[in-house]
Amino acid sequence: QETVRKALAVGADRGILVKADGIIEPLAVAKILQKIVDKEKPDLVFMGKQAIDDDCNQTGQMLSALLKWPQATFASKIEIKDKSLEVTREVDEGLETIQVNIPAIVTCDLRLNEPRYASLPNIKKKKKKPLEVLSASDLNGETTPRVQLIKVEEPPKRKAGIKVASVAELVNKLKN
Repeated sequence: QETVRKALAVGADRGILVKADGIIEPLAVAKILQKIVDKEKPDLVFMGKQAIDDDCNQTGQMLSALLKWPQATFASKIEIKDKSLEVTREVDEGLETIQVNIPAIVTCDLRLNEPRYASLPNIKKKKKKPLEVLSASDLNGETTPRVQLIKVEEPPKRKAGIKVASVAELVNKLKN
């Protein structure tokens, strides 16, 4: 909730906070966001690159699939064209520039912008801005986990290795 309040303080007109109990898997989050997108009718949805709890980057892609909208992941630069976005994104080989039509889902890399920090007057103004608080059940969101952790155990201990004196002896040991 504090993150939503900070977002309101730095420029958002209003906020929506969805509360749910327990662990919520990425697909459940995407389905809840789909309901919000269906209600709000935005042209563009910005999301973080990955979750901080499990380090996955699934929710944006899942939301894109549910909405049948194009996606631009790992965006580090965005240029707005007529009815599309030109997105520079980070890939393993460097940078890649793609174009996606609007409406679209964009997952943002930390290099996309410089963060703006809330000033004291804006922090005070945020209290006047509306914050709609919903529960996942208000949105008919099913948050029951689909994956269950049964147990965690250490792998078996490895047997001690041996040293060989030569390559020939190593080849002999590997063959026999």
